Amino acid sequence: MKKIIAFIAVVGIVVAAIVAYVVYNKAFVPNTKFTESEVYVYIPTNASYEEVKEILSPYLTDLDKFDFMATNRKYDQNIKAGRFLLKKGMTNFDIVRSLRLNLPVKVAFNNQESIGNLAGRLASQTEPDSLDFVKAFTDPDFLKENEFTEETVLAMFIPDTYEFYWNTSANKIADKMAKSYRRFWNNERMMKASDKNLTPLEVSTLASIVHKETVKVSERPRVAGVYLNRLATGMPLQADPTIIYAVKKRSGDFNQIIKRVLYEDLKIDSPYNTYINAGLPPAPITMPDISAIDAVLNAEKHDYYYFCASPSKPGYHAFASNYTQHQINAKEYSKWVNKLGINR
Repeated sequence: MKKIIAFIAVVGIVVAAIVAYVVYNKAFVPNTKFTESEVYVYIPTNASYEEVKEILSPYLTDLDKFDFMATNRKYDQNIKAGRFLLKKGMTNFDIVRSLRLNLPVKVAFNNQESIGNLAGRLASQTEPDSLDFVKAFTDPDFLKENEFTEETVLAMFIPDTYEFYWNTSANKIADKMAKSYRRFWNNERMMKASDKNLTPLEVSTLASIVHKETVKVSERPRVAGVYLNRLATGMPLQADPTIIYAVKKRSGDFNQIIKRVLYEDLKIDSPYNTYINAGLPPAPITMPDISAIDAVLNAEKHDYYYFCASPSKPGYHAFASNYTQHQINAKEYSKWVNKLGINR
């Protein structure tokens, strides 16, 4: 009897050792086959377990071993959507644990000229598609709640880097962008806008023109000062970027590149034509970045009313206090453009 008991014990130990080895081999042995130090995988909303395995397949050495651990830890019954990090050399135990930790993404966009373009930019970085974003940003209730229209909502989006979960819905992203906009317009900025008799929307509209006029951040307060001088005296803004925007808006093609405004363009029938309409256009012509908005709020005080691109200092402008000097500057610029052969 003692020999039988001893034999059974030995067999039990051997079986336990074999089971332990199998479990260890499936759970705690590295199971990645990518060469990078780390990769991110994206699990769509409502993905099935089979879909998850298909997504993981290119990154795992042995999918069956992963399946053993995933089902053992009931991951197959609790799939999480989102962005997940896999590191080289991870075990199946580590992989399952990592697939339960949704990591945020940094979403960035620059000065887009239309909601459609913004939607495309956001859709390339998050799960919702372009149509989802267009619907969310132009939803009548959303616009009414945040005091925008389909035309003016462009002002709500401040170009910057934001953090969202990859699978955040378009509606939630819209709400977060609205909250970010309200935080941006703090008491200090509101007071500066009020001192210039401008609303935040008007500041953004003017800033969008300043943004398009010059890429030189250091020059933007001076350009803003020119336009504020014109507004104060009732002069038309006569801003070429608004003409370019009007041409694009009429055609519906915001991706076309227009380097030169033609005389015939100045006659275009559009509320964005600041050559024939006094004051500010009805809405921003692009999403101005923070430097352009702050340039308007902290505009340089001077007696300049005119400016044009400087041939001698590319990227910058030549400013003038009177029209006579401006004509001299403009002729120099025209000669330079003709010499370069820029017709449009």
